[in-house]
Amino acid sequence: MASIADEIEYKLDSVKVSSLQPDEIDPTFRSTCIDLISGTLGGKILAFSDQWFAEAVNLITPTPPIRQLGKMVFTGAWYDGWETRRHNAEPFDWVIIRLGVASGTVEGIEVDTAFFSGNHAPAVSVEGVFSQDDDEVVSWQGGRGKWETILGVQEGGPSQRFGWKLDAPTKKQYTHVRLNMYPDGGIARFRLFGHAVPVFPDDKDAVFDLAAAQNGGVAVSCSDQHFGTKDNLLLPGRGKDMGDGWETARSRTKGHVDWTIIKLGAPGYVEKFVVDTAHFRGNFPQKVAVEAIEWKGEGNPAADAEGWNEVVPPSKTGPDQEHDFTSSARDSVATHVKLIMIPDGGVKRLRAFGKRAA
Repeated sequence: MASIADEIEYKLDSVKVSSLQPDEIDPTFRSTCIDLISGTLGGKILAFSDQWFAEAVNLITPTPPIRQLGKMVFTGAWYDGWETRRHNAEPFDWVIIRLGVASGTVEGIEVDTAFFSGNHAPAVSVEGVFSQDDDEVVSWQGGRGKWETILGVQEGGPSQRFGWKLDAPTKKQYTHVRLNMYPDGGIARFRLFGHAVPVFPDDKDAVFDLAAAQNGGVAVSCSDQHFGTKDNLLLPGRGKDMGDGWETARSRTKGHVDWTIIKLGAPGYVEKFVVDTAHFRGNFPQKVAVEAIEWKGEGNPAADAEGWNEVVPPSKTGPDQEHDFTSSARDSVATHVKLIMIPDGGVKRLRAFGKRAA
């Protein structure tokens, strides 16, 4: 029996991947990678073949898709995703996205068809390219151009999260990706998991944010993220509301603290931390502290690993403001930092300003 890939005229290179169950996607990627095309990171929709029923920009919304059953708009039922018209005469519908980082390497992909049932995408593929010319990339539209295969044709289905991990990730860098949908239909969310390849300042004495996601920082673990994910801490800007910060559940235990560990984009000498409680007005932490470590072991350090040093002692915070804290270990190399909230609450952003280590 012929597969969907066999029937598609636009042929792609074969790339070996492992399919992931919906409950395997976050554990596989969220502690080691970032979503390179997230709208909050700076990912941008540059072009699309069609978006009659629902806009392509919804694909890169960082929050999970929602449903408003019974809500109707000019084109029909409202959907939180990207949906094109029926009976596409071309081989596939497509959307071109510029990454939110200077460039990135890819570890895996997620395509979520949540709430699209009967109008979902039957199959998808993903291509990438490294280019400094947006106009050139857009000019290829649905043609071959210089696109390279990241994910070959994979079958989709109704209302489900689909994930694929590249079996042999390469160091190939991409600046743009194209999501292809065969032949048409709807997709709620698209995630491109990988690692930022930042452009560091040529001046080795330049001070910049070593923790920023755009500079390669990754939030690798945390004690809790009930209301808001740890990954938000490293995003650019100060956000739009409490929904795009890190917020934990209320604690009821005496002596409780919450924490998150960030792997810096490069080992460095951190001079100053900025803890921003923007939009957290009645639920900011009473105090925060920061610890740092030069980790030389496998993987990432645990919260109780030996070698953590306090570089910012427990310090009071206030609502909806940026707090500057000088590091007490400006001459010590750090690979990871740990932000501690005492006892719990919400923080919008963490900045770790410093110089790269030689």
